[in-house]
Amino acid sequence: MERKLPIRDGGLSGKGAYYIETFGCQMNVRDSETAAGLLENLGYSRVENKEDADVILFNTCCVRDHAEKRVFGNIGALKELKDERPNLILGVFGCMTQQKEVAEKLYKRFPFVDIVFGTNLLSRLPQFIELAESGGRTLAVDEDNITIEDDLPSIRTGRINAFVNINYGCDNYCTYCIVPYVRGRERSREPQSILDEIKRLVAEGYSEVTLLGQNVNSYGKDLANASFAKLLELVSGVEGLKRIRFMTSHPKDLSDEMIHAMATLPNVCHHVHLPMQSGSNEILKRMNRHYTRERYLEIVDKLRASMDDVEITTDIIVGFPGETEQDFQDTLDMVERVGFASAFTFKYSPRKGTRAATMEDQIPDADKRERLHQLNELQERMSRENNEKYVGQTGVVHIEDCDTRGEPVCYGKFSNFKMVYVPGTPELVGTYVPVRVLSVRKNSLTGTIEE
Repeated sequence: MERKLPIRDGGLSGKGAYYIETFGCQMNVRDSETAAGLLENLGYSRVENKEDADVILFNTCCVRDHAEKRVFGNIGALKELKDERPNLILGVFGCMTQQKEVAEKLYKRFPFVDIVFGTNLLSRLPQFIELAESGGRTLAVDEDNITIEDDLPSIRTGRINAFVNINYGCDNYCTYCIVPYVRGRERSREPQSILDEIKRLVAEGYSEVTLLGQNVNSYGKDLANASFAKLLELVSGVEGLKRIRFMTSHPKDLSDEMIHAMATLPNVCHHVHLPMQSGSNEILKRMNRHYTRERYLEIVDKLRASMDDVEITTDIIVGFPGETEQDFQDTLDMVERVGFASAFTFKYSPRKGTRAATMEDQIPDADKRERLHQLNELQERMSRENNEKYVGQTGVVHIEDCDTRGEPVCYGKFSNFKMVYVPGTPELVGTYVPVRVLSVRKNSLTGTIEE
């Protein structure tokens, strides 16, 4: 049921061609792979340009307001193409359209869009397509029927690393986040189903997987005798699997058992993406994060005591409602104390339907911009300092791709997620090579392959 993405000329072997554009996180990328598999089972073939497609799908994100605006803009730009080709099928799905209000607004505002459906109804895409082929329209948002369907077809987009969902949804209800409302409550896949999928991927030639979930640390809470640490141990035993990654981790659920598994299992990568969001206890409380700065630092200390090469990356929000200058300084202090390898940084953006959107003491945008600037300057310095410690060291890089536009350069990652660039040619893609680090870039390393 699962295949790597082949190179195709659209429409040569079936009904026509499809194009999928994905916004948002790795979970959305994985959903798009499933959508591709469902379309190819109908006889459609993938093309690289939407202008060549007979079916165009947008897989949407709703985490930030600008992502929603981008989607609306992209849809509006297709009206002319739809006017020229009335049989063109246009569809929008994903987190944004799981919000009933937004889905209805989109359906009414863009009458030339044929299909609008939410995250919970991906398996019904073939029916929606068949209805559109006969001239019908679909608006479908199922807020209640949330089930895990393991046997859907999939076309993998990754050549080196494959995404594997282990759980869905989120129970944390951070006050700024709309994900629990669109992805539903936490549901874990059965361990055997996950193992079967990974074994198939290894048989197809993948040597690296990334385990995905809104909060991987909470995996197994709804199952008997299951936990994320136990799952890591099971997955680690899959023959031929060289590297196991995972994201994202929530600090409140990161256990000593999981740290021990990371430190002792030979193919589990020493990298944790651990969203901090704020360094202020008061703001963390207002965010409903369920940990303190002290607890976060305790986790960091345990990770580094267990793995001297562990790399920690994070997410940080500035300008959350009520954030004082001292709260912001607490965040900067934490960035310096932890020494993150890198960070995704954001200005707080109100999302309708979340508690934070109605909070008093909203921060002026000018203040948010200035704080973000200060944070980014500090993190750039910390990232460079982190990178400099690698100069002269040698490690194994899994080569992911090559850029041949000029002098050929290949790139890939150490097992702890550090990106490395080396001189090389495309035949290196997929191999594991020893690399000695020679210099640093802003967010990566450069080196040479050791003979």
